[in-house]
Amino acid sequence: MAKVIQSIRGMHDILPDQSASWLHLENTIRELFTQYGYRELRTPVLESTDLFCRSIGEVTDIVEKEMYTFDDRNGDSLTLRPECTASCVRAGIQHGLMYNQQQRIWYIGPMFRHERPQKGRYRQFYQAGIETFGIAGPDIDAEVIAISARLWKRLGLKNVELQINSLGSSEARAKYRDVLVAYFEQHEALLDEDSKRRMKTNPLRVLDSKNPAMQEMIEAAPQLLNHLDEESQIHFDRLKELLEEMEIDYVVNPRLVRGLDYYCRSVFEWVTTELGTQGTICAGGRYDGLVEQLGGKPNTGLGFAMGLERILLLLEEQGIETPDFAPNIYVVTQGSDAEKAGLKITENLRDALPNLRITNNCGGGSFKAQMKRADKSGATYAIILGDNELTEKVVSLKPLRLKSEQSQVSFDDLASHLATIDFDGE
Repeated sequence: MAKVIQSIRGMHDILPDQSASWLHLENTIRELFTQYGYRELRTPVLESTDLFCRSIGEVTDIVEKEMYTFDDRNGDSLTLRPECTASCVRAGIQHGLMYNQQQRIWYIGPMFRHERPQKGRYRQFYQAGIETFGIAGPDIDAEVIAISARLWKRLGLKNVELQINSLGSSEARAKYRDVLVAYFEQHEALLDEDSKRRMKTNPLRVLDSKNPAMQEMIEAAPQLLNHLDEESQIHFDRLKELLEEMEIDYVVNPRLVRGLDYYCRSVFEWVTTELGTQGTICAGGRYDGLVEQLGGKPNTGLGFAMGLERILLLLEEQGIETPDFAPNIYVVTQGSDAEKAGLKITENLRDALPNLRITNNCGGGSFKAQMKRADKSGATYAIILGDNELTEKVVSLKPLRLKSEQSQVSFDDLASHLATIDFDGE
C-alpha cells in the first residue's frame, strides 16, 4: 500500500465545512473595500528575494529566519512573499500606477513564513490589506483606520482595541535611535542575546521584545513620542482629532513600533485579549520612503494588513455565527422522466432567481435516501418531483427546517412563489 502523502506542516487545507466562514469574511472585506473606492491588485506569490531584503530589512526576523527562499534553475534567488506591501509597491513602480496620481488599492491572498506553527499562526496564512499612494495628509490615515473599524462592526466583533503611535520622520528617528542605544548600553546586562544583536542593527525592535525579564526596563526607556519632529507631531495630533471626530476610540501606545523597517510616522494595531499572545488582528502604518527605496520616484505610502485566520478565530471565540451557504432548495426526483424535468425546472429557476442556491440530487437513490441527503445538505426546502407531480405539472414543496405543512406549487408559479420566501430570514 502506497504511503499516504499529507500536507506540509503549518500549511492547512480549508475544508468545505470551514470554507463558508472564509467566504463570508472574504465577501465582507471585498464589499467594504470596494465601497470606499479601493480597487483590487493581484500580485504573484513568488518575487525576487531582493525585493523583501530591501523593503523589510535584512536584520529583521522575517528575512533572517522566516522567508521561504530558493534559487531557481537560472540561479536567481526567489522568495514566497512573506507580506504584500513590498509586492504592491513593486507592481506600482513597474507599471507606472503611482506617478502623478493617487492610488487606493486592496489585496487578498496567501503569504508564507517559516515559523513555528501555532493556533492562529501558520506557515501559509492569508491576509487582506489596503495600500494607498500619493496622499500625504493625515486624512488618509484616518480613512484607512475607519475602514478597519467599520469592518469589525459589519462582522459583529467586540472587544478590539485600536492602538496608535507615531514613529516620526527618518531624521527624528535617527536622533532618537542614538538616545535609545545609549539607554540600552546602560542596561546591557538586562538584555537577552537577541536584543543585544538588535541594539546594534535596529534598536527600536528591542522595544518590541516580549521577554518578561526585560519589560520593566523597556517601560522606562525614552519614548519616541518625546523626540518627534514638528511636522510629525502636527500630523499625529491631526490624526487624533480626526479619529475623535469619527468617534473611533483609540489608545496611544508609545511602545508600538511595528516589526518592519519601512514604517514612519503613523502606525497602528487593532488588538484583542481573547486570542492569547497572538492578539494583533490588524496592523499597519505609513511608509513614505519605501517607494523611493525600491527604485521609484519619491512618493508617500500607507496601508494595513489583517490576518484572516486570526479574525476567524476571534469570530469563533466570540460566538458570532457566519452564514453557512447551505442550499435553499434540494431537488428530489423519482424516475428518469422526473429527473429530466427536474433539471430543466431548476435551470429555469436559476435564470429567474440567480441568488437562489439549489442542489439537484445526483446519483439516483430511493426516495428515503434522497430525503436524507436533502436534510444533511442543510437545505431549507425540498422540491419533490415524481410521476404524480409530472402528470399534474406541479412540484411538492416540503419544509425541512420549519414546522409547516408540505404544499404543491405549479410549474408556472414556482419561481414567483419562491421569490416571496425569505430564505435567509428563516
